[in-house]
Amino acid sequence: MKSGYSIRARLLLGAALVLVAFVAGAGLAVQRAHADSVRAAHYSRLQGTVYLLLARAELDEQGELVMPPTLAEPRLALAQSGLYASIYNVARREEWRSASSVGVEPPFQREEVPAGQWRSESVTAGSRSFHAVRYGVNWAAGSRDAPLVLSVLEDSAAFEREVAVFARTMWIWLGGAAGLLLLAQLLLLGWGLAPLRRVAVEVGRIERGEQARIEGRYPDEIVALTDNLNTLIQQERVRQGRYKEALSFLAHSLKTPLAVLRNALAEPADLPAAVAQQVRRMDDIVQHQLGRAAAGGATRFASPVSVAAVLERIAAALGKVYAERGLALSVDCPSDLAWRIDEGDLFEMAGNVMDNAAKWARQRVRVTAALSDRCLMLVVEDDGPGFSDTRSVLQMHVRLDERVPGHGVGLTVVDDLVLSHHGQLKLTRGELGGARVEITLPPP
Repeated sequence: MKSGYSIRARLLLGAALVLVAFVAGAGLAVQRAHADSVRAAHYSRLQGTVYLLLARAELDEQGELVMPPTLAEPRLALAQSGLYASIYNVARREEWRSASSVGVEPPFQREEVPAGQWRSESVTAGSRSFHAVRYGVNWAAGSRDAPLVLSVLEDSAAFEREVAVFARTMWIWLGGAAGLLLLAQLLLLGWGLAPLRRVAVEVGRIERGEQARIEGRYPDEIVALTDNLNTLIQQERVRQGRYKEALSFLAHSLKTPLAVLRNALAEPADLPAAVAQQVRRMDDIVQHQLGRAAAGGATRFASPVSVAAVLERIAAALGKVYAERGLALSVDCPSDLAWRIDEGDLFEMAGNVMDNAAKWARQRVRVTAALSDRCLMLVVEDDGPGFSDTRSVLQMHVRLDERVPGHGVGLTVVDDLVLSHHGQLKLTRGELGGARVEITLPPP
């Protein structure tokens, strides 16, 4: 089923979401940090204005507050400048305000503040907001102390403008950087996924018959994929060739038995024997060619098969078939030995060889399986008469009635299967005195 999104779209969408989340988080953090920094700077300037008021404030002998007509901060003398100051004499309930507060009513707080303590806060008056700083001081006036509360307010409009300008500039730059990063990501994805597009193009050429295999050079991450694809293509071609060859051999091999049967029709007396003989012969031919065609062949994609379990099952079946002969059939194979092979191929190879040994054995059949130099080695020995001619037993294209009597087509099928797995089949005389069949299979 075709997916709704390509790998490129998935990666780009994921990168965009991660980038947006990162830029948004980073932007909000920077914006908040800048606002806190600007707010702290504003409060620091307001505290400096409070110190300016302390430096110029005086109390007369009656405890009345006396302030100079001008101050060093020019905004305090400019009406409605946005910066306002107040000194509240708690004992006399009197308040001094800067000239900048003429025509406005700044929200000064008159609550007494303990001496030496600061109060920094945001206050509102109608639709306007202010940053406010208050400081309490206990002023010595003659023989008595006069508690004072110094307040400085600043309209927060300037603060908000400064924060807004920074935020607008920051988000413009962050947005532009995010766009450039997405564009770079798009270009990188196109460059990084180019090998996959080349693989798809080569696969299309293979489907159209324009080339036989994937031939391009690819990065290390894709080499395993292209190698596996080439292996699959090669295995499929070998399998198709095996089917075609089997059909060709089958058609050719059946001509002779059919001709014999046609000739036997002219001699009714010999017809039953001829039919029985030729039917057996055709059955052997069909079994042989079907066995060759069905061979799975070496494949790296096969699941590991327990060799000991397969051999034990075959031995148990043969023990029932030849129970009346009392054969001693032993299997020596590590229980943890597993091999990547089609289970049907292993059954076919081991079953034919073990069945052949059981047919010819007098009393004993010995089966051994083990790993040798990373290869699987399967050895089947019996105490029978052994092979009289190993060449004719495995000869591929001789007529079936010319093979050694009794061996049938089993070992020829085994030879085809072993060759399809790039292995080797060796027929010799064994230690038990009879035949020894040795199958060696390399790693798939």
